[in-house]
Amino acid sequence: MKATYLDSAVGQYLLAHSTWSDEVLDALAVETREFTGDSARMQVSPDQGRFLTMITQISRARHVVEVGTFTGYSSICLARGLGAGGRLNCFDVSEEWTAIARRYWDKAGVADRIELKIGPAAERLKELPAQLAVDLAFIDADKVNYPVYYEILMPRLAPGGLILVDNTLWGGHVADPTNDDETTRFIRDFNDMVMNDDRVDSVMLPIADGLTMIRKH
Repeated sequence: MKATYLDSAVGQYLLAHSTWSDEVLDALAVETREFTGDSARMQVSPDQGRFLTMITQISRARHVVEVGTFTGYSSICLARGLGAGGRLNCFDVSEEWTAIARRYWDKAGVADRIELKIGPAAERLKELPAQLAVDLAFIDADKVNYPVYYEILMPRLAPGGLILVDNTLWGGHVADPTNDDETTRFIRDFNDMVMNDDRVDSVMLPIADGLTMIRKH
């Protein structure tokens, strides 16, 4: 259970009362744990994956961007929410981890909706066509560059478009005034930046490790 700030019984109850993942996602989660070891914690949780699919469906997003693909769990969930003709552009630096993603995109039947770009996202995001209006973006990558990705995406985001940002509660550490480690400071600073950005409205959701939903005016 990723939501460590929740009572474990409450967390298990939440999972038990959300639509379950399927065999493809379950198999991907197992392979990710076996192949990546401790890094598997970077994978989104099943309830978070279900939310990504649902918000993509509800927003009727056609052009979606993911920053930080890892082994592909979240990208499958986003791609499944796309309507006819929808496209997902994924950005990641690892050929090794995204090789797993590619295999599971095929298994999930969503490979034809996804384009993967390998390289530093701060550079590759700028290659998105200027005329492309992004409807939905999901940021789940290196925390120090969250503000960079946010600012690159903001002018490309359609009016009313959404940015979802993962790990914004950081295990609850952001609310602990005695915790002053570097990553916690990065996340706090980013959260404050979003809160003070008059271009958007935002809400921080206690899903998994914290998921902030940001809507451009």
